[in-house]
Amino acid sequence: MSRTVYLHIGAPKTGTTYLQDRLTLNAARLSDHDVHFPTKSPLVSPGLFQFRAALDLLGQDWGGAPGHAEGSWDQLVKRIDKRSGTVIVSHEILAPARSHHVARAMNDLADGADVHVVYTARDLARQLPAAWQESIKQGRTWRYQKFLKKSQRGRTWFSRAFDLPSVLGTWGAHVPPENIHLVTVPLDRKGESLWDRFCRATRIESSWAPEESTRANASLGVAETAVLRQLNKKLDRKVRREAAYDGLIRQMLAEEELVQGKSPRILLPPDHHEWVVERGQQWVEWVEQAGIDVVGDVRDLVPREATPEDWADPDHVKPRQRLRVAMRALAAMTSEAASRPDPDQQLTSRLRQNVSRLRSR
Repeated sequence: MSRTVYLHIGAPKTGTTYLQDRLTLNAARLSDHDVHFPTKSPLVSPGLFQFRAALDLLGQDWGGAPGHAEGSWDQLVKRIDKRSGTVIVSHEILAPARSHHVARAMNDLADGADVHVVYTARDLARQLPAAWQESIKQGRTWRYQKFLKKSQRGRTWFSRAFDLPSVLGTWGAHVPPENIHLVTVPLDRKGESLWDRFCRATRIESSWAPEESTRANASLGVAETAVLRQLNKKLDRKVRREAAYDGLIRQMLAEEELVQGKSPRILLPPDHHEWVVERGQQWVEWVEQAGIDVVGDVRDLVPREATPEDWADPDHVKPRQRLRVAMRALAAMTSEAASRPDPDQQLTSRLRQNVSRLRSR
């Protein structure tokens, strides 16, 4: 039984949500062409199942109780072993995996399979602003300048996931260069799409997955991110990671209400442009020497234009701007709270239902 496994390891903030959702929406159509995006059961989305598998492989418990992902990696491997043709596994938290995690993954997947590594990447001038606001959505409270300085020194999770030579050096230690596929994120949305490039890397036809994904990890503006960061501090979200907090703040507020704001978008500060360009040039040199497969233009890894001097600093947003956003956030939270059933009414309703059941017996 011939099997090829494409392990898409990220990087985060490179359209991974879109790619994973499109694979999920078209899973049945893709399976007709012997292309599989495995899941645990029809009740569990492939994205969630593979996220848990990645957590288990890395020995982590993000977003759940301790041990909630235990055994998920072995379950994924068993499902892959039952498939022929092409199997795609995708999650961006795999990018900065340590060498012993990579060794285990490759050892488990290589049994009877030809394993390939796919890495989507874009320049740091686009990556770093997106990564900082994503960390704020997840509950962090650090200022933008602090995040950038730590990232320059490689001391953030995102910077490790973005470090192309390190990531591909670690994962590429177990496969030949021709089995490593670097997919650059297009600069121009009017030209070739990310999906087309991903399909070229995984050797599938883009027409096999015709249903478009509408999911997008929309960006916040400078004022919206500043308000969310202050809210994280007040709620101590870095420590208190209950699902109720994430449901209200990350999903409803950050990803639905605040993304509709009109404040300036977050850009790379002008004083960080030089080192980001230098880092991109180093990446291009590494790629050209490594001899790996490149889908797209490797020069897109180097920022093309400097940030204008009048960029908006998200660490110093005017009080009036923050107040406007805060009032919108308060209105949205109030409406959400008012729409939820009263806990006492829910309890009374359940009691009445139980009494009715008892009487009917």
